[in-house]
Amino acid sequence: MEQFFIFIKHHFSFIWRVIELANGISFELLYQKKLDLVVERTFKNIKNSEFEFRLLDSKDANELSLLIKKQNPKHLDYFKPHGFDLRSIQKQIKVKAFLMMGVFDNQKLIGYFFLRFFTTGKSFVGRMIDTSYRGKGIGAVMNTIMYQISWNMGFKCQSTISKDNKLVMKAHENNPSLRILKELPNNYLLVEFIDNI
Repeated sequence: MEQFFIFIKHHFSFIWRVIELANGISFELLYQKKLDLVVERTFKNIKNSEFEFRLLDSKDANELSLLIKKQNPKHLDYFKPHGFDLRSIQKQIKVKAFLMMGVFDNQKLIGYFFLRFFTTGKSFVGRMIDTSYRGKGIGAVMNTIMYQISWNMGFKCQSTISKDNKLVMKAHENNPSLRILKELPNNYLLVEFIDNI
C-alpha cells in the first residue's frame, strides 16, 4: 500500500491532491479534538531553553519558504513532502491531516518538521534543519515530538528513507526506536519508529 501511495504522490499530483483532501476531511472529523489535546500536552513537556518548538500557522508560511530556499538544493534531494513555493506552503498549512511544526531561534525559523496522518492509522514523519544549526541536538527533540504525538494518537509512526541519503542514514544509526519494515523500490526503506520505553 505504501508503494502505491508513494508512486501516486510522485507521478500523479492531481490524484494525490484528491487523496490528501479526502484524507484531511476524514482525519479532521475523526481525530482533530484528540490531536489538539495531544499536541498541546506534547509541546508542554518539551524542555529546551535554547530553542522554541511550536506548530506553524499561516503567518509562518513566508518564513518557511525562505528557510527552504536558502538550503543547499542537494540537501533537499530526498526531502519533498510538498511544494516549496509560498503558494504550495500556504495550501499545505490548511491540510488538517498534515501537522507542520517549526524550530525557532529568537523568532527566526531554523528547522521544519512534520507529521502526515492517514486515517488508516499510520503517520509519516520528516524533518529539515538549517545547515548552520545542525549538531545542536535539535533533531533529537524533533524526533521526540513527532514520535510522541504519533504514539499518543495511537498511530504507527513511519518514514521512507533512501539508502543513498547518507546524512539521514547516519542520523538514524543509533536511533533505538527505528525498525526496518521492508525494502522499497529505488533503494528506499520503509521504517517504523517504535515506542520501546
